[in-house]
Amino acid sequence: MTLEEIAKQLGVSKSTVSRALSGKGRIGEETKNRICTYAKQCGYVTKEEIKSNLSKTRNLGVIIPADAYEVTMPFFQECLLGICESTAKQDYNVVIGTHQGYDISGIKNLVENKKVDGIILMRNLADDSALEYLTEKNIPVAIVGTCGEENVIQVDCDNRAATENLMQMLVARGYKRFALLLGDTTYRVNRERYKGYRDAIMKAGLSNSNQAIYKNIKDQHDIDDVLYSIMMRKIEHIICGDDVICTKVVSKLQSEGYKIPDQIAVASLYNSTNLDCFSPTITTVNVSARLLGNTVAKHLVNCLLGKEYTVKTNIDYEILFRKSTGRLR
Repeated sequence: MTLEEIAKQLGVSKSTVSRALSGKGRIGEETKNRICTYAKQCGYVTKEEIKSNLSKTRNLGVIIPADAYEVTMPFFQECLLGICESTAKQDYNVVIGTHQGYDISGIKNLVENKKVDGIILMRNLADDSALEYLTEKNIPVAIVGTCGEENVIQVDCDNRAATENLMQMLVARGYKRFALLLGDTTYRVNRERYKGYRDAIMKAGLSNSNQAIYKNIKDQHDIDDVLYSIMMRKIEHIICGDDVICTKVVSKLQSEGYKIPDQIAVASLYNSTNLDCFSPTITTVNVSARLLGNTVAKHLVNCLLGKEYTVKTNIDYEILFRKSTGRLR
């Protein structure tokens, strides 16, 4: 019996059922009792009952996307380091699992074989089947990201605001023709960055015809095609959705003999050690992945131990202006 099935049978919303069974949020006592009684009759086990009845493994499952093993992505390494630092302080261990897109068989293995007390998802997808499965199973879960579930621990930075702020600073320096290059748009982080970009373009009153947006960039072949289009359109500044895209963009531009920022400027919406090798240095949004990991693990373990924790946390970011941007004015 799932939350959705209970909600359908009782003629209430899924969120109402969730609030009644978790004891959190405002809900009438009569409705709460009716839901709890029905759920018990159907054999539904609440999160609190799971905590009290099951022996603790003292393990947290950390789910890393499979593509993190294919390409150098320092974000996941740094985030995992922060998770391990936090769990070690609270006498918890980390069990690493992977998932590819919407394949959640690895997650199901951890849950159904009772290998972990809770799970951290290190990537947040739109229509996330992993998150849906875990919440339906009433497994304590946290994400590095943001979602609409009220009982999921969420730790993120405001990627939409960070993108908008960077764009506003670039516009103030005289740039008017931009190209935004984004990876997979099923990732919520890329959707938030896109929104921030559009917010800034609209508020600055820039012509949409002078802007270029390229989504779902996958590999070097995509980058090569995109850069040809960008140079033909006389774009002034490239905004890379993350450090992996930025690495490919800058490497290609430099191999073709383009001078950054004299002929075209470049910035990245995420900073990492991937960008340290470039000259000129890259303008970027700097966010501590290690702090993200440390914070998400701390709150999830506190939840498991019955201690005080925060459901939604936003950590700070900073915008690092460097030589790859230059100055038009």
